[in-house]
Order: sequence, then structure tokens, then C-alpha cells
Amino acid sequence: MVAALAETGWAVFPPEPHLADWARAARAAALARLADPAHRAEGLACEGTWFIGLDCLPNDAAGTIAGVPLAGAARCAAEADSGPLPLHRGQVSVVWPGYPRPRDGEGEAAFRYRQRRDAAHVDGLLPVGPARRRMLRERHAWLLGLPLTRADADASPLVVWEGSHHLMRRAFAAALDGIAPRDWAEVDLTDAYHAARRAAFETCARMALTAPPGGAILVHRHTLHGIAPWAQGATAAPEGRMIAYFRPEFRDDARTGWLTAP
Repeated sequence: MVAALAETGWAVFPPEPHLADWARAARAAALARLADPAHRAEGLACEGTWFIGLDCLPNDAAGTIAGVPLAGAARCAAEADSGPLPLHRGQVSVVWPGYPRPRDGEGEAAFRYRQRRDAAHVDGLLPVGPARRRMLRERHAWLLGLPLTRADADASPLVVWEGSHHLMRRAFAAALDGIAPRDWAEVDLTDAYHAARRAAFETCARMALTAPPGGAILVHRHTLHGIAPWAQGATAAPEGRMIAYFRPEFRDDARTGWLTAP
């Protein structure tokens, strides 16, 4: 991967014409999905200030939408490390003024965390069981964010804690030491994860990452990240702050790849 990504855990790439074409096609597809009342209701959260948009895009495994291929420097940089990976149907995260509001079923502590810490998390560590213990159930290779609309820098941008991927990787490596990779999904990583997260909040700079349509944001798989609140007075396109995300998973024959040092 690019040197900046290995060092800081994130990289922003300037706009490219072919990626701007892809963003236009993805925006049109996402708006069609949002126009469907059932899909819109299914994806809305936080009292209508956030559309989660999982599996929103009708892309193929190469990322192509409406005949427009997904290419560019960011994807090349990501796959230089992971190798080519099939892509899932892209998420489209849309945020509107007023975010965040409480999410359904979200307690006071969780909502405060969303407000004050941007609901910061590492992808792939899913809450399991009644106690919602964090376990590695999805081994993502990287996170690629592709803005589909223009928005002010403080209109609920993606935020990361710079360098947090180093803290996280060390914590996960210690917790998984001596355990066969095939068994990692059953290991309770909650305590190690929370300790590393606290250290990241104390020692790592919080960075807001933005790019226009045609640009790209690449985030290391272990980097702590979240969505910032929508600042008062911030503006975006009428359809909201819209970003498409891809988080491809390592293949079964690369079980140890997730823990590899950057």
C-alpha cells in the first residue's frame, strides 16, 4: 500500500475523471434505491438523519455499475497489498443535517459515544450474543470510501484516529497469539479492543477526511474510524452527504492476512 496508509492508517486521493464517471453512475443507482419507500425505510436510522445503505449498489464483483468500471489509484494502492478481491454490493452511507440522533434500541451511553466519539469502531469486530462481545467475524482487507456528492468539510465527514491501526494490530496480535487462524472468529476480543480504543483516543490525532466526487479515501482495516456529527451551518448537496464504501474480505486461503503488519 501507499506509504502514507502504512504509516498513518489513511490516505486521500485526488479526483480522477474515470472515477468521477463511476461516482455519477453510483449516485444515480443509490438515488433510485432511496426513492423506493421499502428500501428507504429499511435503511433509515438515527431518527431519519442517516441512511445506512448496506448492499445498496447494484455493482458486480469487479465494482462495475451501469457499465462503468471501478478503477483508480486508490483501488490499485489497496490491491497492491491484498491482491485483487471480489467486491460485495457497495454500501452507500447518506447523512443529513441533524445527525446524530439516537438509533433504535440505542441506550444513553451508546448515544453519548456516538455524539462524543463518532461511534468509532474497527470494521469486522461484530457484537455477538446477549452481552454483545466483540469477535472477528469479518476479515476485511481495507476500507475504500468514494464520495458521491459534494459536501462541506464539517458535514458529517468520515473521521479516523491517525496511527490507531498500529495500536489495534498489536492488541489483536497479543490476544490471538497461539490461536489457529481458523479459530479466531470464536475469540472474545472485547477487552483488548476496548483497551486499544481508549489508548487511541488518548494518543492519536482525530482526523476528518473529505474528498469530492471522483476522489477516494482509503483506510487501513485496523484503523479506528466513525462518522462525525453534522456541524451547525454545514451544507451538502440536496440529497445529503453521500459516500459509497467497499470492505472486501480476505479469501479463505489468506486467513492470516488480516493480522499482517502494515
